[in-house]
Amino acid sequence: QVSPYDCLGCGVCLTACPAEGALTMTSFEDMKPEQTLFDEVAMNESYLKKDVINDKSVKNVQFAKPYFQFSAACAGCAETTYIKLLSQLFGDRMYIGNAAGCSSAISGGAPILPYCKDCQGHGPAWEHSLFEDNAEFAYGFFHAQDSIRKELLIRLEAIKAAGIAVEAVEAYENGWKKTETSRIVTDALIAALEQAEQTEDVKYVLENKEYLAKKSVWAVGGDGWAYDIGYGGIDHVMAQNRDVNLMVLDTEVYSNTGGQSSKSTPTSATAKFAASGKRVAKKDLGAMLMQYGYVYVAQVAMGADQAQTLKALREAESYDGPSIVICYCPCLEQHIKAGMGTSQDEMKKAVECGYWHLYRYDPRRIAEGKNPFQLDSKEPDTSKVMDFLMGENRFASLKNNFPDKADALYAKEVEDVKARYAKYKKLAEG
Repeated sequence: QVSPYDCLGCGVCLTACPAEGALTMTSFEDMKPEQTLFDEVAMNESYLKKDVINDKSVKNVQFAKPYFQFSAACAGCAETTYIKLLSQLFGDRMYIGNAAGCSSAISGGAPILPYCKDCQGHGPAWEHSLFEDNAEFAYGFFHAQDSIRKELLIRLEAIKAAGIAVEAVEAYENGWKKTETSRIVTDALIAALEQAEQTEDVKYVLENKEYLAKKSVWAVGGDGWAYDIGYGGIDHVMAQNRDVNLMVLDTEVYSNTGGQSSKSTPTSATAKFAASGKRVAKKDLGAMLMQYGYVYVAQVAMGADQAQTLKALREAESYDGPSIVICYCPCLEQHIKAGMGTSQDEMKKAVECGYWHLYRYDPRRIAEGKNPFQLDSKEPDTSKVMDFLMGENRFASLKNNFPDKADALYAKEVEDVKARYAKYKKLAEG
């Protein structure tokens, strides 16, 4: 159901829809009557198609309630597609630390906040953090609820020893860590304890019942945070080998502060502090963190492969250890010639030519005797790299403003693209 008052008119839905011609843009006045249906039906959880909802495909996930909606993002912003999907998968039990940047600005623009709760009162616990310490901030979320739960488990052992709600306690102890059963055994335990003798331990558990279910802890932010200012903190948190997840929204530039170059900015791209084209290659954040051997690492692009994006998010969250998912996010600061309405198509082009690669590094595969690194994107057609670069003014403007340097920098970027793929291909074959 369409919400005409919330539509920004970017047209991404038209270019992304798999059924050609199913959607058309029309005037606001013509669509205005649809708002009543949206308000009365689309936001009513009783209409959710629970028999259809599952996490097997992005299409089916879309029938689930988004806990992130109506953000203040730019029209066509790619960051919102990843955050919304994340909220549909894990939103009822998420703790989110959000680094300063676009994702923070669009998520915390009080008084209109895009994060919400469901009819049961469940939803994400979101908080803005700083550039330099967001990973540590989210790690604090993990530590706080983990410490409380450890005390709850001690109390539950005492409750069980006293012969109170024994079956419910045992079911909880066996199932709280599993994503698919955590909420079920938690609700059953709470119901049993509410009917049981109200001992001191029972009262303590009920007073802290919100910490019983397994939490999904995420640090979210852009490449300025992840590649630059907050990298030291990210490295520290990943090295602790605890169950903390990171989502990096990679626009390859400081989007929220005026378009400055970051370590994620690729060779030949123009940006503030790199007006004549970046001269060094993009930092390979994923490859650096793979070296630990126990960090789950994935690189995704929603518009190129929805299934791979969904699989990476599910695997990252289910992994009982540190994980990082790096998401390609076309942005206004990239100055895409075709416009932000084609942001999903731009991801597809980036992967097809090899500018961006899709992969997953899952440490669990090591114990199975398998290669932990899986290269998910096909062999790229690098002859299309220049066409891709010329489709974005961050690259194309170099030819106009610095013609004497442009060709050499373009050639270096093409070589960087080929070298990255060769490195990943070797890892996949290893």
